[in-house]
Amino acid sequence: MKLKNILVLLVVLGGFGLLGYLYVWYGKAFSPNLHGWDENEYVYLTEGDNFQTVVKKLEPYLNDVNGFEEIAEQRSYSGNIMGGKFKLRNGMNSYDLIQALRDNVPVRLTFNNMERVENLAGRMAAQVEPDSLAFLQSFYDESFLKETGFTKENVLACFLPETYEFYWNVNPLKIRNRVHKEYIRFWNAEREEKAKALGLTPIEVSILASIVQKETSKNDEKSKVAGVYLNRLRMGMPLQADPTVVYAKKLYTGDFDQVIKRVYLKDTEIPSPYNTYQNTGLPPGPIFMADKNTIDAVLNAEKHDYVYFCASVEKMGYHEFAVTLAQHNANSRKYSTWLNQNGIK
Repeated sequence: MKLKNILVLLVVLGGFGLLGYLYVWYGKAFSPNLHGWDENEYVYLTEGDNFQTVVKKLEPYLNDVNGFEEIAEQRSYSGNIMGGKFKLRNGMNSYDLIQALRDNVPVRLTFNNMERVENLAGRMAAQVEPDSLAFLQSFYDESFLKETGFTKENVLACFLPETYEFYWNVNPLKIRNRVHKEYIRFWNAEREEKAKALGLTPIEVSILASIVQKETSKNDEKSKVAGVYLNRLRMGMPLQADPTVVYAKKLYTGDFDQVIKRVYLKDTEIPSPYNTYQNTGLPPGPIFMADKNTIDAVLNAEKHDYVYFCASVEKMGYHEFAVTLAQHNANSRKYSTWLNQNGIK
């Protein structure tokens, strides 16, 4: 009887011990353990980070660091750190924190209005983990260029402004290949036939579209501007597009941050394959990242007899078009006078 009482006592004590352990464990796992965290921020972890890196990032905001470490060990997280972008909320318990640190948040990668591939690489690097050099290496990879028919000068044409979804720790090759797949999808049989009818390749259409987009921001005028350039190409006339001179000047001076508001006669003499005052035909590559609407404006260019145009002073943002040089010179004098009167240099 005495032995039985002892056994009962041991069972009762063991039960209380277990309950105490469960109580302590429950507190560590499910008590609020994050405070003071800026919920507009994210935790960024690279593939090379270890658990101590995670603890160091979170320690200033944890109520119970030891509790977090114990739950991480029990949940097999401390030895299996995931790289990525993670969203945390104040009031999360240790269990929830571990779950959140396993939930890689996708990034909406956007890019547009890029002047050069270097700008594009920088823009992408600002949104995901790989740096701009990694992106440039993937864009300029010789195997990729050879397989796709692009060159270092015209590969910008491959990148159509769009929003894509990737993980923050994405490989730059995955982004490049996904964007190229979108390029192939965009250039369907109908668009390729339209380009062929113009006597241009898809890349050449993109190059011309980049010039058109820099000439005018008015969507209802783009097809008309494109028609002028196509007329010039057919006639063997130099495009004499001021945006190409601006690009050539930036390239020639090595300063792409400068703001050029006006093109002077001396600028049109800059020696550059991008200077369409000095060279006939299209430049070797885009001078800007043309969007899909502008590419379609070129493919559906307006058919007319205009071969000249200059900025309008009566309808700001638009242009005055002319068939003859005399008409164009009159329009140009009007615009030059307006520039001088407004002190634009």
